[in-house]
Amino acid sequence: MSRRERGPEPGPGGAAEDAEPESPDQCLSLLPWDRFSAWLHCVCVVGFDLELGQAVEVIYPPHSKLTDKEKTNICYLSFPDSNSGCLGDTQFCFRFRRSPGRKVSLCCFLDQLDRDLPVYLKKDSAYYYGYVYFRQVRDKSLKRGYFQKSLVLISKLPYVHLFRTMLKQIAPEYFEKSEAFLEAVCSDIDRWPPPVPGKVLQLPLMGIIMKLRIPTYRDKPGTTPIVQNMHQADAQISMALPTVHEVDLFRCFCPVFFHIQMLWELVLLGEPLVVMAPSPAESSETVLALVSCISPLKYCSDFRPYFTIHDSEFKEYTTRTQAPPSVILGVTNPFFAKTLQHWPHIIRIGDIKLPGEVPKQVKVKKLKNLKTLDSKPGVYTSYKPYLNKDEEIVKQLQKGVQQKRPTEAQSVILRRYFLELTESFIIPLERYVASLMPLQKCISPWKSPPQLRQFSQEDFMKTLEKAGPQLTSGLKGDWIGLYRHFLKSPNFDGWFRSRQKEMTQKLEALHLEALCNENLVFWSQKHTEVETVDLVLKLKNKLLQADREHLPVKTDTLKKLQTHINDIILALPDDLQDILLKTGTT
Repeated sequence: MSRRERGPEPGPGGAAEDAEPESPDQCLSLLPWDRFSAWLHCVCVVGFDLELGQAVEVIYPPHSKLTDKEKTNICYLSFPDSNSGCLGDTQFCFRFRRSPGRKVSLCCFLDQLDRDLPVYLKKDSAYYYGYVYFRQVRDKSLKRGYFQKSLVLISKLPYVHLFRTMLKQIAPEYFEKSEAFLEAVCSDIDRWPPPVPGKVLQLPLMGIIMKLRIPTYRDKPGTTPIVQNMHQADAQISMALPTVHEVDLFRCFCPVFFHIQMLWELVLLGEPLVVMAPSPAESSETVLALVSCISPLKYCSDFRPYFTIHDSEFKEYTTRTQAPPSVILGVTNPFFAKTLQHWPHIIRIGDIKLPGEVPKQVKVKKLKNLKTLDSKPGVYTSYKPYLNKDEEIVKQLQKGVQQKRPTEAQSVILRRYFLELTESFIIPLERYVASLMPLQKCISPWKSPPQLRQFSQEDFMKTLEKAGPQLTSGLKGDWIGLYRHFLKSPNFDGWFRSRQKEMTQKLEALHLEALCNENLVFWSQKHTEVETVDLVLKLKNKLLQADREHLPVKTDTLKKLQTHINDIILALPDDLQDILLKTGTT
């Protein structure tokens, strides 16, 4: 009997004892494969066919839907370029556009989980991630002389460390045992608890238990609550993951060690960036490191950890008829050295190795010097940073290399540096935007909620003299110029839209509270039946809006408002009571 026929089984996985139990809507109402779908869209096996080239051999679960365009993208992105020469096992990730128009059965449930995530971990429904474990080994029994296959996890979740760890556990065994093993893996995943942020989760996977915690927006930026290793129980091996999404920052930035601050500016401003690397492992890790360096800000433009000439957006992103788009591309094919030489900022990296000695100072190179992918590693750009270089962080990391400080510790130092830099930059903007919020005394229950005041670039610039980044950062330079540039970028647009939405919802919530604090029954007695009916309909719509938009309103406030509505209706004539109790709202 198949899993779809027999329904979900209760498994050993679940929230840890210190986490809250799953609510019924998270657990009992889930259908077969819904638990799997909360983590993954599907698992693909991509092999090499002598006649067809790369081809999707297996999609699991079998009912998973992928369009032909999505399958083609997965095929080409799951194999390194032939020039990479990746013998043995290689892990990397890619990101591609999802074909529009497909409905998700778990949409509301997943949106509910998404709300509690930090902004930089929220899923983008327009994209899928592909997490790849590629194996290429000599095999004389095959015509081509090589065994070439990729196991690929397709997901909307950006949990790169989690899926990388999973693949390390399952891929080598899959290549030995084939499809029955894959079915067992997926069966395990379909017993996992939902990916609830803030809870310590235990995820069983082929005899081991992974223990992890997904961050929430309430976590203090830069802190990671430590997940302790469990006691060995029932002969099962446990594995505590320190993070679900972070990459090894120091390792990724080693090849461009002296330019980290300039790269932070380029990412912050949404400038077009190309990472040219020898393999997809290096390109994908570097692109992910770049995107994460402005955390807790969300990078709002497109980014492709691994991009090939077969990608469906290849023409769109390499055209010379318009300026390069705001995107970060990771590439390995030498063809890109010519195709993208008109791009303004190019990072060329060699093999990423942890330095045994202090990295040498590498100057920023002129773009005209980048002729081929064999050009020397470095940053090729004519960009002049707005801020003066912070020599302290370079000295601190250099000292760490000399003292053989572990790379994890170096990454912590680098992550804290980027966090403090980003927070120093964003705090003045947060402070100014908060001042656009109307005062609470302006909120009247009998009028529509007041509007936010307009964002004025000049008014904001005036606040910087007394309340600028100098309050939290010792860095000198043209902060004003950096802000002016940032205000034109997609990252500002995304950040401001998000803040606008939060503040508008807060105003709606305050308006609801103001209504609850009024004696609405007394008001209805002094007004006509028509006005009272109008009020009831408006209040019902307010309740629907609070639920639909997930307004930050206490449950008690909503209950109180429902009581007001019921009391008003009961004070009306019977015929109107019947109509209003049955009346739905839009």
